Amino acid sequence: MIKGLYEAHLPVSDMEESITFYEKLGLELAHKGERVSFMWIVKGESWLGLWDSEQVDLPYHPSIRHVAFHVDREDFTHAKAWLESRDIQVREAFGFTPDRQPLVLPNNPQAHAAIYFNDLDGNSLELIAPLRIDVDEEFEMVALDEWEKW
Repeated sequence: MIKGLYEAHLPVSDMEESITFYEKLGLELAHKGERVSFMWIVKGESWLGLWDSEQVDLPYHPSIRHVAFHVDREDFTHAKAWLESRDIQVREAFGFTPDRQPLVLPNNPQAHAAIYFNDLDGNSLELIAPLRIDVDEEFEMVALDEWEKW
């Protein structure tokens, strides 16, 4: 029945600037409304709702202000450079400074490569790719380049 996640929503303070920001990430404007706009992540499969809000400065919590975009594993070799070429800075996450990212999330028995950044309103964004699924192996969070040496 369920095939995947179709939509997620974030609060934004300036709709025009936010649309421009997400277009820099390669998302396509699907609908522009007065209070909400939608950006295609994958056309016809998933989109992101941007809500014009005066309450953008909500305390951060990943359950309400976080979106992770699935990326192919091969793209992680240039993910940080790709973001920086769009004037988007990687931010510290889980104690890992930008120079130590991408990092590997040890969600045993899964492992994912991830890199973190914010949108214009401080919403937490993530590029993530599965590295292995259903492999029972315990390890600590580590930088991707270190993990690849194992």
